[in-house]
Amino acid sequence: MALPLSRRQFLAVLAATGLSLRMPALIAAPGGKAITRPIPSSGEQLPVIGMGTWRTFNVGGDRKLVSERTDVLKVFFESGGTLVDSSPMYGSADDVMGEALESLNAHDRVFSANKIWTRDGDATREQDRETRQKWGIDRFDLQQVHNLLAWESHLETLKQMKADGDIRYLGITTSHGRRHRDLARIMEQEPLDFVQLTYNVLDREAEQRLLPLARERGIAVIVNRPFQGGSLFRRYQSEPLPGWAEEAGCSNWAEFFLKFIIAHPAVTCAIPATTRVEHMEENMGALYGKLPDEQQRRQMADYVAGL
Repeated sequence: MALPLSRRQFLAVLAATGLSLRMPALIAAPGGKAITRPIPSSGEQLPVIGMGTWRTFNVGGDRKLVSERTDVLKVFFESGGTLVDSSPMYGSADDVMGEALESLNAHDRVFSANKIWTRDGDATREQDRETRQKWGIDRFDLQQVHNLLAWESHLETLKQMKADGDIRYLGITTSHGRRHRDLARIMEQEPLDFVQLTYNVLDREAEQRLLPLARERGIAVIVNRPFQGGSLFRRYQSEPLPGWAEEAGCSNWAEFFLKFIIAHPAVTCAIPATTRVEHMEENMGALYGKLPDEQQRRQMADYVAGL
């Protein structure tokens, strides 16, 4: 029995026959309704695949690259995505995002997530204001303390900003598996809406404490570095998918890596980053179809570990 076409193959067939695939068909093509998860503190539903901007949107004023990133964002929205995450740490990413949103007239389509990244604990509101101006929005849906930097001061201000309606949700982030003990302590003590952390098929330390704690405390989880910054593809893309991958809802490695993550019941959204439209199309395929069950997730992890 022939395997179903991957998303990239499907689009290539359409292009070869002179057909096009615009927004309604694009969303329906992968297999029906987009997978969403509720934000525990509100019940608001979020699509489980978002978009990161680390490195990928830091392109300065290069007009060609800005246009290419705008095309990537366009496919993200057309495929059903909403949550876009960035940071002042990411060079020109916020400027480029603002230009892309303006070009696409998409300010009302984005769930905007950003971060406070400064050692000055009194500069929370100022940095939030500067970044909002770059994005061209009135407020961020989610504002986070980046990598726990000066987190005590920033978090107190973010609490007041949320109470004042200047942001909708607040959170705190870590990456590369750092400071998990500190993050757990903050999760236990503070009224967080979101945490952001690193989790993927190889980096699974978060399963031990952070993910169970997030479920216990009713905190949404955004997963960064789902592809280990691309190293998972460099390491495994030449390897075949297992014969049972289709049963787990996966037709390519991007879906395999992402569905392993988003199938965890504590995960709200994963935020892969990419510079290429075709890779965004593959990423967004994980937003549709079935998810692996717990037994299949163990099988997926064991398969990758054995390659």
